[in-house]
Amino acid sequence: MTPDDYAEIAKRLDPLAPVPDEVLAELVVRGGLCFWAFDRDEMPELSGQDEPDRELAAELCAGCPVIDECLELELRTAREHTVGVWGALSDTDRREVHRLWRWRRTHPKGGEK
Repeated sequence: MTPDDYAEIAKRLDPLAPVPDEVLAELVVRGGLCFWAFDRDEMPELSGQDEPDRELAAELCAGCPVIDECLELELRTAREHTVGVWGALSDTDRREVHRLWRWRRTHPKGGEK
């Protein structure tokens, strides 16, 4: 992924800024594929390598209707300490998105970064 990819993902989450955490959590638990389509004990773990982890995240979250809500919730709650797969991104990619997401939230009318 490129810095532009991370910036676009962070921007895509802007409409979710006013949604309360409780609402996001309910949406993710009810609609997230990983909560009802998979046995969570049998989900594969990340390898720690960027490309395989990106592919695994994309595969696990393919078709999930709440990818953005999931990512938003994880960025709010875990912040830069995020681990695992959330919002169709590996933890390495989410840390990069978090940096830009946080900047956008503290500079809502500050333009693009």
